[in-house]
Amino acid sequence: MRRHTRHALTSTAPPQALYDLAADVGRWPAVFAPSVAAHYLERGELSERFRLWATVGGEVKTWVSRRALDPLNLRIRFDQEESAAPIASMGGEWIFEVREDGGTDIVLLHDFTAVGDDPDTVDWINAALDRNSPLELAALARIAELGADAGDLVFSFSDTVTLDCTAQQAYAFVHRADLWPERLPHVGRVELTEDAAGVQEMEMDTVTADGAAHTTRSVRVCRPGERIAYKQLVPPRLLLGHSGVWEFTDSGAGTGARVTAEHTVVIDPAAVEEVLGAGATVADARRHLREVLGRNSRTTLELADRTAAA
Repeated sequence: MRRHTRHALTSTAPPQALYDLAADVGRWPAVFAPSVAAHYLERGELSERFRLWATVGGEVKTWVSRRALDPLNLRIRFDQEESAAPIASMGGEWIFEVREDGGTDIVLLHDFTAVGDDPDTVDWINAALDRNSPLELAALARIAELGADAGDLVFSFSDTVTLDCTAQQAYAFVHRADLWPERLPHVGRVELTEDAAGVQEMEMDTVTADGAAHTTRSVRVCRPGERIAYKQLVPPRLLLGHSGVWEFTDSGAGTGARVTAEHTVVIDPAAVEEVLGAGATVADARRHLREVLGRNSRTTLELADRTAAA
């Protein structure tokens, strides 16, 4: 039996800004609290397929979804091609309706079936939707209502570094984050656990170049030898969200590797002057984050190369 749910929220933000945030799955791990990682499998102008990892009922689960984008009517239809038990199938729709007062009604619909159609399983799925859907609606509204262009506040950047070591060696260095305090100068402490294969939880103390100390908690999704995606559960004060991806490939020249470190961040405009000083702007915050996060990633990869050579 297929069940249906409806969650809604009224936002003062314009519908186009809200639609644009929901339409870009690549930004979801930095925007939505439940989303951990996203990886596109196919991407067209009006349709796409992707694998998503998200926290559902306290566990990180993964599934493959297909979406149909309707930018003209501000609607997004989604259907899971491969669901994670105890969900047998799941679909739904994002709808952004213009209000007469200039705001937007955000509507998130789900339809699903449960494995075995067990009543307890149905209750579990409903509880997960009742927990995650309001979080996602609130996150869209919060960012779109910040009073700045979402494109300035939510942005991505990447660095690609060519190393002498192999992709597998570089991957092993990043994967063994529990050894970072011995290997990385900006890391003071790491606690790393991996209760489910390929899913790590990490707490880390770091010190930035200006001497500021930060404690962050992250979830990482690891595809051995190829990719590590992560989401910070407790980002630094300047950020509302931070996610990233490490991608490892052999250079193709017989030796060496190419590693790309990508970051997606959501700036908290209310924290810009507090962190960077009076008069600092969002543009200053973008430059600061690009420099600091990019430098940390490049330093990590340089030390991975040295460690492999040693």
